[in-house]
Amino acid sequence: MTESNASATNYAGDRAYVGVQAATVHGGIHYYTLSADASPAERFETGVSLLDGGMPGKARQLMQGAVMDGQGGNEACFHLQLALVSGRTRHEMPPDDARMLRHAPTMCHVSGGDAWADGVKTIGRLLDAARLPDADLRPLLKDLDGLGEPQRTMLLRHMELFLEGPLQNEMWKRSLESAEQHQMVNDRTDRVWKFFEPKPLRPRLRDPRPPDTPMSSWLQAVSATAILAAAAFYIGYLLARELQVLAVLMYLLSIGGGYFAARGGLEWRFRLERRRAKDAEYAPPRARPASAPSGGFARKVDQRFDHYFAKYVPRNASRSTWLDGTAGIRQSIRDEIVHVYREERTGVERIAWLIRYRVSEVRKRWEDGTLWDYRRELAVARSTKVVTLLGLATCVAGASQAIVTATQVAPLGATRSTAIALVAGFVAVRAWLRIVLERRRHAADQAEAAQTLAACHAAFQRWRKRLADKPTDLEIAAWLDCDRKLLLAEALRHYGLSMSDLIAHAFIEAPGTPNRRARVKDGPWRYTRYRLLLFLLTPDGIRQFQAELDFRQSIFRGHERINYRYEAVAAVRVHQAEHDERKFELALINGEQIEVEVLTSGTEELLVDETPGVVAEATLDSAGLNHTLHVLEGVAAEGKRWIAQERRRKTERVGPLPH
Repeated sequence: MTESNASATNYAGDRAYVGVQAATVHGGIHYYTLSADASPAERFETGVSLLDGGMPGKARQLMQGAVMDGQGGNEACFHLQLALVSGRTRHEMPPDDARMLRHAPTMCHVSGGDAWADGVKTIGRLLDAARLPDADLRPLLKDLDGLGEPQRTMLLRHMELFLEGPLQNEMWKRSLESAEQHQMVNDRTDRVWKFFEPKPLRPRLRDPRPPDTPMSSWLQAVSATAILAAAAFYIGYLLARELQVLAVLMYLLSIGGGYFAARGGLEWRFRLERRRAKDAEYAPPRARPASAPSGGFARKVDQRFDHYFAKYVPRNASRSTWLDGTAGIRQSIRDEIVHVYREERTGVERIAWLIRYRVSEVRKRWEDGTLWDYRRELAVARSTKVVTLLGLATCVAGASQAIVTATQVAPLGATRSTAIALVAGFVAVRAWLRIVLERRRHAADQAEAAQTLAACHAAFQRWRKRLADKPTDLEIAAWLDCDRKLLLAEALRHYGLSMSDLIAHAFIEAPGTPNRRARVKDGPWRYTRYRLLLFLLTPDGIRQFQAELDFRQSIFRGHERINYRYEAVAAVRVHQAEHDERKFELALINGEQIEVEVLTSGTEELLVDETPGVVAEATLDSAGLNHTLHVLEGVAAEGKRWIAQERRRKTERVGPLPH
């Protein structure tokens, strides 16, 4: 839209809704928290953190209270003055704050000539020079350029809105240079993504199923074995009593053969059942699993598995082959993770690293051909088969010869003992087989779980080490401030304006889409993508500049610009919906609306000891909404007369500071 008409394009559309993919709250960090009995020094220190974090409103409250309670010194005065001027213009400052700004050096007992005292003097000279348009700025700017760090950078950052005229242009030039120098410092590109990663949970695995050996199995095994031993002993007794030496030797040989047959047969059976169980685990489900409830933990785990299995396709397989071939193991690992983490109300973001690692391990084993190695490892050795079959043949042959001889010696007793031995042997073998196989299965499950858990622990330590240099919230705020300044510089260049050409300017920061978000305790939400709206108020009208900021890459995309006259603004408001959602709405007289969701649903995801509303307040303060509303509400109420009123208000200056 041009400045000559009163219509505008509503670019909000579907983008007025901002979807959030993941939210992280770093609960163990306490930049902005205070205890109930905090001392003035502790309150002031928290105020400094709030100021550095881009929340000057709350910072002012804490610092002013701490100074009134006796907190003082050169550093305290410097930070207090910056908090008083940060994020607002001169005419936005209440009279009480203006008086405190003038008397801060006296209240804080500024003395000496250290770097903080130099910073206080420079602030005073800047404010005095702003009142005198014809003042010689060269000595002042020389002193400003001679300030040390961090005083100079902080001063350039927080006095952007407070100064006017030629001094404002000079300050803006230096502020922009500082933003360009500090935008990518401290390895921003390699570190910023880590802020949005939650503290990972330690790996856990499902405990192996305990051996399924009820007491009845033990009773059957012991009693049947005792009866079998008694019957076998009686048959041997009959043979020995009649001095049947050859039959006794065959009988002993059959017992030895039975031992080797049982030992080999047990190994054979165990490997077959173990392989069959692994095949069932790796096989695709016969029926499609029921979908987990939407929005629940299990559904989020499913989404992560679908994402990573679709992403980590092996080099030597097509996507369809990979997904079909791993359907069984994918479901098995998914069920295990849901089982061990579900009961603790765990956010899936905290175990995303584990899901990613388990999927990457499956891919690695697929690529190197070891995913189905269990088939080779559990194959029954030929020697085991030979020993088992020979032992069984020897047992049957020797026992048959001994039983025939015993029947000839004592037909009734031998026949009865043989029948008892056969029945007891069948029961004993079946019971002992169940007991031993279950114990071996449990031992194998434990060994496999221990190996998997050790590998997961190693991956967990690697992930923690990688996240060790996660940026602080203060670094995030400083980078974001640099991005804002660079966007402002781009807008000024596009419109051919200088800072002194602006009557006012204002930002709104809103979450972009899609994005991830994170915050520290009591701090504002930070986003991986921002929607930045910049309002430039000029004598000719309002120029609106918008861009999507990829915060991780520090790249602006999707630039949009619209212009409209002051009379085109019909209303400005912030609509508060349920769940503390806040929507900024700018209505134009032709009925078009520009909408921005500054706070989205789920903003108040509070920790146990957080106060309701504190996160929303911090996020709104950081987003610059208060200053923006002050400016645009004035425009909506006064129209073009706002320009004259603004110029009149600018003549009511804050008094000079004592040197």
